[in-house]
Amino acid sequence: MGVIVIGLNHKSAPLEIREKLAFDASETAVALRRLKDLVPQGEFVLLSTCNRVELYCAGERISRQVTGRLVRFLSDFHDVEPGCFESLLYFHENEDAVRHLLLVTASLDSMVVGEAQILGQVKDSYKLACAARSTGKVLNRLFHMAFFTAKRIHTTTSIATGRVSVAGVAVELAAQLFAELSQAKVVVVGAGETGELVVQHLLKAGCTDITVVNRSHERGAKLAERFHVALGAWEDLSRHIAGACIVISSAATQKYLYDKNTFEKSVDRPGARPLLIVDVGVPRNFEPSINEIENIYLYSIDELREVADQNLKAREKDIAQGLDLVYESAADFMEWFRARDVGPLIGRMKKEFKQIGRNELERFFVGPREEASCRLVLETMVNRVVNKLLHCVIKNVDTVAKETGPAEAARLVDTILQQAREISCESGNGEETAA
Repeated sequence: MGVIVIGLNHKSAPLEIREKLAFDASETAVALRRLKDLVPQGEFVLLSTCNRVELYCAGERISRQVTGRLVRFLSDFHDVEPGCFESLLYFHENEDAVRHLLLVTASLDSMVVGEAQILGQVKDSYKLACAARSTGKVLNRLFHMAFFTAKRIHTTTSIATGRVSVAGVAVELAAQLFAELSQAKVVVVGAGETGELVVQHLLKAGCTDITVVNRSHERGAKLAERFHVALGAWEDLSRHIAGACIVISSAATQKYLYDKNTFEKSVDRPGARPLLIVDVGVPRNFEPSINEIENIYLYSIDELREVADQNLKAREKDIAQGLDLVYESAADFMEWFRARDVGPLIGRMKKEFKQIGRNELERFFVGPREEASCRLVLETMVNRVVNKLLHCVIKNVDTVAKETGPAEAARLVDTILQQAREISCESGNGEETAA
């Protein structure tokens, strides 16, 4: 039985690769069903965010050997040649894979350490996997431990204080470039979770002129009403951008909202006044070449790294505390993971011990003793002796588990089980001569 994770993130792969391999919710559901068809005995959870695409797998035959099949799966699903991304992938197995998920869920592996968004994203990914019936005993326990550990880290450290979300860093960048942020006209494109966080951070920064523009009018209206900001129509997006000082965009789209040509044609900026665009969408909302237009300053999510690194230095002590908790939880999970086979093995050992007792009784009650009146009494006595012997064996197995670990205990039980089977076969095949 193994647990692995294969993936890439903001540390290992550039944005142009991550966006090619990104999954939306509907694609995730389809992918999980295909993975179950590909490896029926496996358990799968697929995590896709703006900063990472990761596939978590568990199963009897899940090991490094299946990674080639998983790489081909990603390649075929997105129609991207393996050579474009294979060298950028990372692979973690068993305890390293467990630690990785715990680090990700607790936002210790995020571009912005301490951001709370990732916990919700991991939970959403797990829910999609549960709905697709692609999880099982191992990943269910692992992901619930990840949620518990993340909550523990966020409640016992100060890691989540300050501007730690990507949305917060985007607003922090805007504040660095605009001395009078409170006077700037800001357009927020997208009313999803990131868009909502952007609005919250803008209001905290003192912005008074915020317009939300979203493809779904209803969802945009709910966000605008909740935070008492303006609502713009999607079909008027170009006009709103033209009148803005700052645009922060996180719309869900598979294609650019604007390439350089369409931007120049549709966004009419009188006097070509400066415009800051912070594109935190994955896939990106604005073609990078738009940055070449005069007085347009376009930043993508990867370019927020410098601000994120500043926040990282301020949280070094909290990160150290968080890492201690991650390693502690990972060790607890691996203890369970290695011991999970001991229980079934003990059950089979009990069955074999009882079979030996029955075989010996059958050997005794033959010939003149076959109808002996003491049979019931002897059966009760033999069962009691077998149970006492089992109690002694199990007590010693528990001692081994505590002193040398569950893996060694499982090996001990497996050895006893094999010997019991041999004795059971011998006693079952033997003959007892009646006196």
